[in-house]
Order: sequence, then C-alpha cells, then structure tokens
Amino acid sequence: MNESITKTLLVSFLICLICSLVVSFAAVNLRDAQNKNRLNDQRLKILQAGQIYNSNFDIKSQFDSIEVKFINFQTGELTDKYEGLSIDSYDQVVASRDLLLSSKVPQGEDIAIIKNRENIGKVYIVRDELGNLSKIILPIRGFGLWATMFGYISLENDFNTIAGIEFYQHKETPGLGGEVDNPKWKSLWPGKKIYDENQNTLKVIKGKVDPDDSMYFYKVDGLSGATLTSRGITNMIEYWFSESGYSSMLKELNYES
Repeated sequence: MNESITKTLLVSFLICLICSLVVSFAAVNLRDAQNKNRLNDQRLKILQAGQIYNSNFDIKSQFDSIEVKFINFQTGELTDKYEGLSIDSYDQVVASRDLLLSSKVPQGEDIAIIKNRENIGKVYIVRDELGNLSKIILPIRGFGLWATMFGYISLENDFNTIAGIEFYQHKETPGLGGEVDNPKWKSLWPGKKIYDENQNTLKVIKGKVDPDDSMYFYKVDGLSGATLTSRGITNMIEYWFSESGYSSMLKELNYES
C-alpha cells in the first residue's frame, strides 16, 4: 500500500517537473517573438493614430519613415540624442517607474493618476514630401475605470487639431469603456481641437455632442455606460496637454512654424 502511494507521488512529481520544464522552455524561447509582436503592435498603433497606416506595406518600413525625438518634459525641448539613452530602446513608461528617471506628480496635479511622470519622453514626427512637419504623434496615458490606459494621439501641423487617437493597452470593460477600441468612436476625434485661446478645453462629455453647440469642436461623444472611462480620457488629455506635458513643446513648435 505504502509502495503504491510512493509510486503515485513520484509519478505525479515527475509529471509536474516535466511540465514545468516544458513551460519554462517555451516561455524563454517565445520571449523574443512576444517582444517583437508587442513592439509591432505599438508601432501599428502609432501609425494608425497618425492616420498614415497602409495595410499594403510592412509595418516596420512605414514606422521607419517616422522621425523619433526625445522630449525633455522639464524644458519642452526636443532633441535627437540624450546622454545615456538610446532612441530605439528607450521606454518612457519603464522610465516612469524609475525614481532616478522620473518625477513624482504632486497629488493636486495628478488628474490622470499616473503618480510619476518620466523626465524624458519620446515623440513621433511625420514629415511631408518637402520635409515639412505634417503631424506629430504623442504618447498619452491615464487611469480609466480599472487601470491605466496607454495610447497615442496625433495632431495636425497647427499643433491643435486632432488627427487621430489609438489605445494599445487598457483593462476597460468590453462593450462599455472597452469601446475606446471601436473604430466608430475613434472616428469622432479627427478635426476636434484641444486648445481654445491657449486654454486646454477638449472634453469627452456624457451623451452626444450637439452639432449646433458652439463648442462642438472641443467636445467628443461620451462612451455609453462608461462615465468613469470617459472622465479618465478627459483628465488624460488635460494633463498631457498642460505645462506638465506637451504644452511648452507645442507652443515652441507653433512659434517656429
């Protein structure tokens, strides 16, 4: 009897050991492929946010046509190089979790609930055939209902009119806040404006925007049944287009143009 129990336990242990080794082996060997897929998905979202994705062409080749720059959030300055950082491998979200590479957002200013903002970010510039800046694509993030939402928003070369918006990671409820992925809702954003007389004005409202509303271009239809997600997106826009985010850079670009 005891011998039978011992054999059973031994077989169970060996099966568990073999399974764990197989899973570990698969995880290690698939890590590169998973990272590549994750990178490709982010590149796709950047292209889609900029309204420049063409399904007939390779994602990487299209992404490589975009100019990538660092932004110093403390000064609003754009630069091609930053000491100790690689433009290709630098991840600003990872940097936001490093106390040496980020700054704590004061509680009274943290309307997007990001806690820490990276000191150095990345922006993506699209140029036309003549080399003129056509669009700028900016990373954004902020808390929705359940967790932080990560995405990109692009502006036309007036640095105010929205060209597109995309989210590449979120945990919002499918059919409610998860409608941020709905092409119909995303199609409402192009043409909307962020600043009205230098004031950050854009809001995702509750319900639908009245076409006759004098502030029509500064309002986006809310997500049905997802008030907190809608509010989170409004707060996200307000934070990232304030002096704490891209405002200083956009003013400088507007001045230069």
